[in-house]
Amino acid sequence: MPRFSPEARKANQAVVDLLNSIAARMKATPAQIALAWLLWQKPWIGPIPGTTKVPPLLENLGGVALELTASDLREINDASDKITLQGARYPQHLQKLVGR
Repeated sequence: MPRFSPEARKANQAVVDLLNSIAARMKATPAQIALAWLLWQKPWIGPIPGTTKVPPLLENLGGVALELTASDLREINDASDKITLQGARYPQHLQKLVGR
């Protein structure tokens, strides 16, 4: 996955830093913040976090309980709008298959 190459990971560290900062303030994990943000976008959005272990599943479920205020959402959106992700989401040979 190009987005997770060493160069892209270094460039995309700002996203991790943003999630860590908000998570620390809200006493949550970065994954819970990311999942809660997705859930608060539209009522029909249902993220499907992948895991094969119970502890990460329970952690992910904690994101459902987070209540993000309009101010929280604005902060996340404003900060993330200033971050340009590096690296394609999918390898080039898969981009046509996923429509990207």
